[in-house]
Amino acid sequence: MLVEEFQQGASPRYSHADPARIGNLFAAQVAAFRATGQIPFNIRLPPPLHLINHLLGYIYCCFVISQTLCLGVLYLKCSYDMLLGGTLEEITDALTMTIIFWFSVYAACYWLLRSRRLMTFLQHINQRYWHHSLPGLSFVSWHHSYVLAKRLTIVWTSVCVAGTVLYGLAPLVMGVRLLPLNTWYPFDPLQPYIYQLLYVQQLLAQIIMGATFGNGSALFVSLVMLMCGQFDVLYCSLKNLSYYGRLCAGYESEKLRNEQAALPTNQDDELNQYIYCNEHLTDLLALQHLHTQQPTATLPEAVRSAVVQCVQLHRFILDACKELEELFNPYCLVKSLQVTLQLCLLVFVGVAGERSMVRILNLAQYLTLTFIELLMFTYFGELLRGHSVRCGEAFWRSQWWTHTGAIRQDILILLVNSKRAVRLTAGKFYAMDIERLRSVVTQAFSFLTLLQKLAAKNPK
Repeated sequence: MLVEEFQQGASPRYSHADPARIGNLFAAQVAAFRATGQIPFNIRLPPPLHLINHLLGYIYCCFVISQTLCLGVLYLKCSYDMLLGGTLEEITDALTMTIIFWFSVYAACYWLLRSRRLMTFLQHINQRYWHHSLPGLSFVSWHHSYVLAKRLTIVWTSVCVAGTVLYGLAPLVMGVRLLPLNTWYPFDPLQPYIYQLLYVQQLLAQIIMGATFGNGSALFVSLVMLMCGQFDVLYCSLKNLSYYGRLCAGYESEKLRNEQAALPTNQDDELNQYIYCNEHLTDLLALQHLHTQQPTATLPEAVRSAVVQCVQLHRFILDACKELEELFNPYCLVKSLQVTLQLCLLVFVGVAGERSMVRILNLAQYLTLTFIELLMFTYFGELLRGHSVRCGEAFWRSQWWTHTGAIRQDILILLVNSKRAVRLTAGKFYAMDIERLRSVVTQAFSFLTLLQKLAAKNPK
């Protein structure tokens, strides 16, 4: 059957608009995780030295995590001192940086402990994903969603790192002998040589912190985009059931080409069928020539085999989304708490704190990145939930009524499974969707109002 040939997109290519299959979808994401110590790196050493390889990988991870852990501990001590005798502005300033660095430590340790499960999950997607849909008069390729996910990872991680670098370079820009982060030290940090060493350590820790923040959200969004792309491939395959069966059966070649020529133009085509994938015309001559070298199948057999493959693809997507939820729901729970507190404190410090231009720009930059990250988690969680229940719409676009006897049982399984929307949650308590975005912003500004009232009652 041709369905095995088309299943995972290894071959054939449907037209010149169908790019080759990608072997490693997550090269950029894994490289970013390894650079920040969230996944141990691997050096290609001879087999007798494998133990040294693993040891070096974990030593590097511990070194990277220790940079943010060090500042987290110092800011914890600084926050304690401010609570005892500081102003409300100083308290909130110290608490903001404490939350930021301790969440960075949590994120790095969380992914390091789950690195093996994460790598297994990513490898499973690499092996099982469908590169393109079952062919018909047209097809969709998954390559576009992969390109978007890769670009988003590179851009978002770079923006997060650039934001922390600009914050760290502020003293050099202003020409003052100060450290980028004003925290507690048990000695004078401005001594010769000590100052330079601490400056480099703080700047390195900020870069690691920014990359750690960017990596988690970039991986989450990349996986959601790729799963939405797989749903697009599934929906096009369901739409092509009848045409695919006729293509495999090896007849009506001239009629298929005439129907393809009569397809509406892109401007008149039905909108909102797919989120990320672009639909292209299939090179019917090439596929039909390939079919002459394949065993002949009857139309009902070809259609039923295609439906079975669609059911298996749907099962793969649901299993992948379930594993995505299991991996990210503890992370999203802590992330929601961190974002709520951080939004509140950043806004308060920006409103009630020092009004220098550099400080305002730095706080606005952190506030913007924090809000965008929250928007990424909630928007893409909502997007996946809504797109996961559209199997019925795609199936009705096919000529299903001509094959009801052969595919009745399989299509019922598919439609029943499609009624259960994919939900990405935070700790199984609440869904990461647009409603959660509204809730977090509301809670953050409620805390902000409380802090402003405390500051008004106790100006000292």
